[in-house]
Amino acid sequence: MTSYEGILLGMGNPLLDISAVVEDDFLNKYDVKLDNAIVAEDKHVPMYEDLISNYNVEYSAGGATQNSIKVAQWMLQIPGASSYMGCIGKDKFGEELKKSIKAAGVNVHYLEDESVATGTCASCVVGGERSLIANLAAANCYKSDHLKKPENWALVEKAQFYYIAGFFLTVSPDSIQLVAEHSAANNKVFMTNLSAPFICEFFKDVQEKALSYADYIFGNETEARTFSKVHGWETDDVKQIAIKLSQWPKVSGTHKRITVITQGPDPVVVAEDGKVKKFPVVPLPKEKLVDTNGAGDAFVGGFICQLVKGKPIEDCVKAGCYASNVIIQRSGCTFPEKPDFK
Repeated sequence: MTSYEGILLGMGNPLLDISAVVEDDFLNKYDVKLDNAIVAEDKHVPMYEDLISNYNVEYSAGGATQNSIKVAQWMLQIPGASSYMGCIGKDKFGEELKKSIKAAGVNVHYLEDESVATGTCASCVVGGERSLIANLAAANCYKSDHLKKPENWALVEKAQFYYIAGFFLTVSPDSIQLVAEHSAANNKVFMTNLSAPFICEFFKDVQEKALSYADYIFGNETEARTFSKVHGWETDDVKQIAIKLSQWPKVSGTHKRITVITQGPDPVVVAEDGKVKKFPVVPLPKEKLVDTNGAGDAFVGGFICQLVKGKPIEDCVKAGCYASNVIIQRSGCTFPEKPDFK
């Protein structure tokens, strides 16, 4: 009998999602492209107030890794199976985040920084497609000193599975390194995500280092193609890229690496042992699509929920597809009280 308590640990950038349906003009005003994920620049700063003042906004606990952990926890329905670390501010948004993530059953150990505001992410939705603009603020202030505290490192030692999305590479690569090394040394499972084209482009070196520890690499087709371009692979073929990623040099040889690339409504591509399998996704009629925010994160959460139970890849992908299908029919990365995944 596996003890599931604390079996899964995530680290990342905890953000409060501020979601609203906007029009193309709003995106153009702030020079934002649809279906992209970026970090806020000066020109984006007024946008948050604009959203809150002029649109019907909804708040939810966000940040890529936190979303995935939240979904895995929801799918597992075992209180305390997952833990999460990241940095928030001591403010009302921070309180919102704590309330929301604790209600989801995740054991959070936030670093709370008094000098910076809690990070927020504007999720602007046009025709069901989302664009994310993250103002990291406190999330950018995570320090590995917090990770090394005995009560926090205990979470690392307890966990058997780790998931840290690529966004955290911009914040605390040394924290990622500590967890990755622990995972490799103890034959545990370390998972990461390509996360966004800008990570593949501008954080190439730290990303390469993290990937060399990864037993599972997740990503979507845009990120995969960007990675291929940055590394001069001269192919746009997602299947080829997935194979090359799975064969990327690996620090620990205990587990062979598996690459999982989602392609929106097209089949999920899974590469291992130089071979590719494709899994169709559950089709969703256009009129049921509410908001793609969190779809990729939810896929990872669903996938991980079956992985920690020792289920085969087919079941992991099926659970991932189920979770993202639930999420895109709702606003933000939210879900009903209980999953009905079979």
